[in-house]
Amino acid sequence: MSRIAKAPVELPQGVTATIAASAVTIKGAKGSLSLPLAPGVSVTEKEKKLEIQYAEPGIARTRAGATRAHLANMVRGVTKGYEKKLELVGVGFRAQVQGKNLNLTLGFSHPVSLTIPEGITIETPSQTEILVKGIDRQKVGQTAAEIRDIRPPEPYKGKGVRYAGEQITLKEGKKK
Repeated sequence: MSRIAKAPVELPQGVTATIAASAVTIKGAKGSLSLPLAPGVSVTEKEKKLEIQYAEPGIARTRAGATRAHLANMVRGVTKGYEKKLELVGVGFRAQVQGKNLNLTLGFSHPVSLTIPEGITIETPSQTEILVKGIDRQKVGQTAAEIRDIRPPEPYKGKGVRYAGEQITLKEGKKK
């Protein structure tokens, strides 16, 4: 059996799981998330713990491990939530939230406007910081990656959009 799938997912106080034939729904204080189950994988609830079983060895075994990891991420998402912090590095680089849009000034000849996806909240504590928050780990990471892809850090001066704490290896400039 997969080692990851062997460990049960504990449900903290205030979190409930609804198990159907083809999906599992987790509800908590911050919202609810649903996960479709792969063929050959089943989930049962015993004493506030979710246990994952699979029918036959092979591909169902790897799917069981992935299902367990997704369920653990969903439980953490509906209790604490997820957050990614981005930094803008460069002269005149700014970010501003206006309604359902994130407006970015990143040194292009035009401002860039990004529509905020459903279930994601974006905050700008300062003009050079962006906080992406939500309960779905995949959506938070994907949104942060899309913002970073607009202007990734360049290797000579390090200007661009980067994750907080990301180390950029700078290249040496042209020698005379």
